[in-house]
Amino acid sequence: RHKVKKQINLFYCAECEELALKVAAASDAIQLQSINWRNFPDGFPNLFINNAHDIRGQHVAFLASFSSPAIIFEQISVIFALPKLFIASFTLVLPFFPTGTFERVEEEGDVATAFTLARILSMIPKSRGGPTSVVIYDIHALQERFYFGDDVLPCFETGIPLLLQRLSQLPDADNVTIAFPDDGAWKRFHKSLANFPVVVCAKVREGDKRIVRIKEGNPEGRHVVIVDDLVQSGGTLRECQKVLAAHGATKVSAYVTHAVFPNQSYERFMTANSGNWWFSLSPVFQLFNFDLLIVLIFLQPGQVTSLLTSGSRIRALRQ
Repeated sequence: RHKVKKQINLFYCAECEELALKVAAASDAIQLQSINWRNFPDGFPNLFINNAHDIRGQHVAFLASFSSPAIIFEQISVIFALPKLFIASFTLVLPFFPTGTFERVEEEGDVATAFTLARILSMIPKSRGGPTSVVIYDIHALQERFYFGDDVLPCFETGIPLLLQRLSQLPDADNVTIAFPDDGAWKRFHKSLANFPVVVCAKVREGDKRIVRIKEGNPEGRHVVIVDDLVQSGGTLRECQKVLAAHGATKVSAYVTHAVFPNQSYERFMTANSGNWWFSLSPVFQLFNFDLLIVLIFLQPGQVTSLLTSGSRIRALRQ
């Protein structure tokens, strides 16, 4: 007898439709399902899960995007409803945990919203198969796994294998050095990149300014790849690139898993004298290349459109 593959019914939020289609196309074990994302006149969600009866006893996954507070509530409503439809198991795929950088209290009054979001997700009802699996890529700090309660199973994945694959394809793969912009990035990723020479940068205060310096390692004559989990405004990446080039790096590249770029801060890279950036049309990964600068990034689909339509220096490439 042939073993039947486990069929996965994949639901998705509106922002992730393109990604969901690509995921389903990659495997015949994935069946796409749909949700009607509507609103009442007062703006609150009017939601409907299609084929709710048909997914009874089956394995279900939901592809989420918490790219802004405005769309979290409607997705949480669906996430809490799906396990109650008598399904065999439930998996939540949340590539980017958006409050991950707000994980600690430095002074009384600070609110650690990473803990808040983890507590909300920990309340997801159990399915017939038990607790929900919550899959997150490159969460900002691994200790955040302890923010989740015992009623869910957090599964932390990483994009580093994709970076390693990309680096192995470079013509100068034997001349690559990994740079970490701070000690936090080193702690987060150095074990996964142990086969490479390492440069560690640090921010030091000089008067009223915080300056990026090289703390250890030598970039001279090397193709240096900066590695971090996310980029916000991109200021740290730019400062690291400058100091590495000043110390003799022949090429400077960068990898981050999550691109945030609030307030169109990506524009600073378009006006920089660093050559060109190339953006892929994939909502999962981006390949940036300026002055042989390579950045693989998880990106929200809405951001792809704005980046592709901004500036003549951008060239779109399909992976």
